[in-house]
Amino acid sequence: MEELSSQFMAHEWAINTVWVALCAALIFFMEGGFALLEAGFIRSKNAMSIIAKVFIDVMFGGIAFFAVGFGIAYGQSNGWFAFDTGISDGDLGLGLTVSNTLFWFIQLGFAIAAISIVSGAIAERMKVWAYAVYVTIFCSVLYPVVANWVWNPNGWLALRGFNDFAGSAAVHAMGGFAALAAAMVLGARLGKYNEDGSANTIQGHNLPLAAVGAFILWFGWFGFNPGSSLGAVGNWELIGSVIVNTFLASAAGGISTMVYTHFRYGSIDITMVINGVLAGLVSITAGCNVVAPHSAIVIGLIAGVLVDVAVLYVDKFKVDDPVGAIAVHGINGLFGTLAVGLFAIEGGLLFGGGISLFITQLIGVTVIAIFSFTTTYLCMFLMKKTMGIRISEEEEIQGIDQSSFGVKSYSDQQ
Repeated sequence: MEELSSQFMAHEWAINTVWVALCAALIFFMEGGFALLEAGFIRSKNAMSIIAKVFIDVMFGGIAFFAVGFGIAYGQSNGWFAFDTGISDGDLGLGLTVSNTLFWFIQLGFAIAAISIVSGAIAERMKVWAYAVYVTIFCSVLYPVVANWVWNPNGWLALRGFNDFAGSAAVHAMGGFAALAAAMVLGARLGKYNEDGSANTIQGHNLPLAAVGAFILWFGWFGFNPGSSLGAVGNWELIGSVIVNTFLASAAGGISTMVYTHFRYGSIDITMVINGVLAGLVSITAGCNVVAPHSAIVIGLIAGVLVDVAVLYVDKFKVDDPVGAIAVHGINGLFGTLAVGLFAIEGGLLFGGGISLFITQLIGVTVIAIFSFTTTYLCMFLMKKTMGIRISEEEEIQGIDQSSFGVKSYSDQQ
């Protein structure tokens, strides 16, 4: 009997290792989606610069998360942070049936996804080395502190019953409100706003490229959400429901944006449809484990309209976000976290669960948003006053590709 139990445990670990490794690879591949989406949404003279920033996310952010960040997130927490470094060999208290090293790799994907949200909002005007410094700070300290609150078994939000299954708050609201702060400190691109406050459209140079990037992100999300089960054995129903909810919300988000822009503007805004799909994905990420499929559709429908309205308000306040990262990730990360408190089958306000879960979700995502915004604003402000964070007007006119990297994205580019 003991031998059979040992064999079963070995098989369980083997299956879970394959499952988590596959999902972690899908999450890592999402960085290619970020790179193409953001490159397509900006001008050709800066296309390689934004791809370079995504490389920086992975390289600088990855080393920072290995050396310091993972220990702060998943070490012995006092409820707010931990002081460990590197990858611990000990029990992390999460009931893992994969190695700590593999768990680190899937968590790396979440960390660099969060910082990649910021890269789009500061596109076409931030210095490369200043960005690398911020990435290092973000992935070594800022994001890990929030991950500690939400996913460390001793984190104050985890202990309170906060439900953020795959990161609407910890990844997307965290990245989205950091993007808001960074864009505010940097200021708008040259020519974006007129003296009367009206905004000029700065057209992205390659919308098909952006669409391909969105499809890669969409594909990768089916590792992002179900991979948060951290194991396949015994989680068959959970994984299936998470996948279904993820798809339904994303499709509904695209549909609602398509319909909304058609009636609001007289024609379908395909760039907003792309962001509508992403908004649906962001909004379901927190609650994909606890909501019913019909609720996932409703969440996606709301997110698809909310993203378009949010983009307009971001522009109204003269915050220049070339890719819509604040609206997609910040606003819909906030909404998706609150949606858990409304639509959760057990504990959701609309399902007779009372107000308790909603209040917990509200407290958690509000604190995360405030923390992300204020710490990023402070970092950017201090860097602005010391090393400088914005390229010169001449470099901005020429394009970062040429001024910082000495290349052109396309051989026939003028």
